[in-house]
Amino acid sequence: MNNNFIIPANTKKSQLILGFFTPSDLIIFGTGVSLTIILLLFMQDASFIELVFILLPALITGFLVMPVPHYHNILQLLTNIITFYNGRRRYYWRGWCVRDEYGDDKTK
Repeated sequence: MNNNFIIPANTKKSQLILGFFTPSDLIIFGTGVSLTIILLLFMQDASFIELVFILLPALITGFLVMPVPHYHNILQLLTNIITFYNGRRRYYWRGWCVRDEYGDDKTK
């Protein structure tokens, strides 16, 4: 195929909220931030160590939904890594250009 790609690299970006987040990403991040706010309201006289533990839900969920190159966030990257190591290791080619790959041996 001489590296001629038809599909642009950013086709999925228009399906994401603000170009970065899925609805489940926003739910996860919103839950973490909400839990942090609730804990901050209840823990008025917190020491520095307690404050770090109170902020952990927002920090962890923020880290998980942070955008990274080639994946829309770290949560998706971790999901792909776990799926790769726990999933099937033999991949069969099924796609719209399968005939281009196997149909014409004269071009190779």
